[in-house]
Amino acid sequence: MTSTTVKNIAALKDEMIAWRHHIHAYPETAFEEKQTTQFIIEKLKSFGITELYTNFAPTGVVAVIHGKSKGRTIGLRADIDALDIFEENKIDYCSKISGKMHACGHDGHTATLLGTAKYLSANRDFSGTVVVIFQPAEENEGGGRVMVENGLFDKFPIEAVYGMHNQPNLELNHFAINHGPVMASYDVFEIKITGIGSHAAAPHLGKDTILTATHIVNNLQTIVSRNLNPTDSLVISVTQIHSGDTWNVLPQHAIIRGTVRALSVEDQNLAEERIKHISTATALTFCTKAEVDYQRRYPATINHPKQADIAIKVAQKLVGNDKIIIDPPPTMGSEDFAFMLQKVPGVYIKIGAGEGANLHNPSYNFNDEILTIGAQYFVEIVAQELGR
Repeated sequence: MTSTTVKNIAALKDEMIAWRHHIHAYPETAFEEKQTTQFIIEKLKSFGITELYTNFAPTGVVAVIHGKSKGRTIGLRADIDALDIFEENKIDYCSKISGKMHACGHDGHTATLLGTAKYLSANRDFSGTVVVIFQPAEENEGGGRVMVENGLFDKFPIEAVYGMHNQPNLELNHFAINHGPVMASYDVFEIKITGIGSHAAAPHLGKDTILTATHIVNNLQTIVSRNLNPTDSLVISVTQIHSGDTWNVLPQHAIIRGTVRALSVEDQNLAEERIKHISTATALTFCTKAEVDYQRRYPATINHPKQADIAIKVAQKLVGNDKIIIDPPPTMGSEDFAFMLQKVPGVYIKIGAGEGANLHNPSYNFNDEILTIGAQYFVEIVAQELGR
């Protein structure tokens, strides 16, 4: 990256901060990001970018930036949605929408990609096309899947796609880049237990759903400890148990809900099969009935080695070898960028945001100091992939 490029991107910092603070103050959750989408569109048009598409999801926008000559096509992606969390920060741009906040840094990712788009629109010294993807509904609702299913990669001949995420408590401006698995899959399950309700003083006249539920929860823990290869990673978490309405009744129904995180399809298959078998068999032991609804929400986020090497080369140019962590242990959170990586080669990297509250915490706030390095990363990816 030339000194002129570095200087020109750094000059965008104040604008990126202003954009980020505006988006932070008006958070919108999955597929409700109408004001955010409109804000993005207005900014893109002001940059001179006119080829815009809003038909790949109910919200979100895709912009196309052509270089000086024909060539390959790559994609750059940022997520734009917020979370259902009450913000506890005391800042002048604190969330103005009660119960919603940007607690994962998507406001910063959006501002970073806007800065990238502004620079690329004014400096089209590359051969090919950059498709800039502002994706909605990353949190829980699979906006990435929706965009893929609605033809994002059919409309544009994207040969590689690049995403990034801020990482609190990773040293500032350090990069973490994996050649394979980065984050886990995300599945959910619901177990409905049906028995026979009875008076609490006469349990012999009923079939106890709460007793069944407690044994199912205990038995589910054996999947990881006794069925999984010890060298693999799998997390099965029961997060809800609902049953009963009063003190003196053994309820006729109970519900167990939870999540499953895995780094491979094989371990997803194992978890689903064992949850169903353990639940139904345990219920049978107590003369009750268990029905399992298992839903696969997000696949594992798995980088492609070639694009990971490109990302490492870019990071080396930006920060040097000492600030790059290559192939750190994957995390068991999930990310719907995985759907894009299933469709085309790409890489999802993390940029250190320094010390601060963790993601999804009511006191979290994106570190504005990494806006510049994030935009420099995206611009240099374009330089590496499409040349100058």
